[in-house]
Amino acid sequence: MDYARILRKKERYDQAKDKIPEITVKSYVQAFELEFTHNSTAIEGNTLTLLETKVVLEEGQSVGGKQLREIYEVVNHHKAYQYVKSCISQNRTLDEAIIKDIHAMLMNHIMIGGIYRNVEVYISGAGHTPPVPNEMFRQVKDFYYDLAGKSFNAIELAAWTHAEFVRIHPFADGNGRTSRLLMNYQLMTHGFLPVSITKESRLEYFNALDAYGVHRDLEPFIDMIAALEEQQLDRYLGMIDRLDS
Repeated sequence: MDYARILRKKERYDQAKDKIPEITVKSYVQAFELEFTHNSTAIEGNTLTLLETKVVLEEGQSVGGKQLREIYEVVNHHKAYQYVKSCISQNRTLDEAIIKDIHAMLMNHIMIGGIYRNVEVYISGAGHTPPVPNEMFRQVKDFYYDLAGKSFNAIELAAWTHAEFVRIHPFADGNGRTSRLLMNYQLMTHGFLPVSITKESRLEYFNALDAYGVHRDLEPFIDMIAALEEQQLDRYLGMIDRLDS
């Protein structure tokens, strides 16, 4: 990861972002939120297409032939992301209460959320097995302690927050969606743009998380998040360049 290059792009973006018309920014933000919700739920097996997700979120319509749970998953994810943005606008530092709130929103009408698991869980296909409940409680306590004191740059912090949280797997379900929201919470808190891991890059994504889960090697995931952040910055900088030309 070339963090210095990303910082230079972020600085250019920060200096010139007010040039972008408000209606353009709004359309980009809406498109991102739709794609983020679609990708994050699809990674976990949700079968709604991007267009069906749009119909549910923007038109409030149900989609025939889909399970009610799938509808709730996309509606809940969208609401949880709005909550993340609201917390950041209030300058709230990410903590246990916020994370439990995020999970409770994601699980609304699906299961009781915001409560840590008291059962063992396994992740099919992964080389890492999440800790048993007693050990999980100790590790999640350490996670919150470390969350306040890690000497990482913003990209590294976002990657670690996601990878460590999903490694511990503190909830019975919804850890992936929760951790992707936490990743963006950290990015946006530090003035970076939110990113969306596409369902098409699922294999690279799972391999990067497994490298951390098994070997504590965070570099592949840091590189993945850095590349996504740079793509986001390039998209906005391209807009700015077109306005200047």
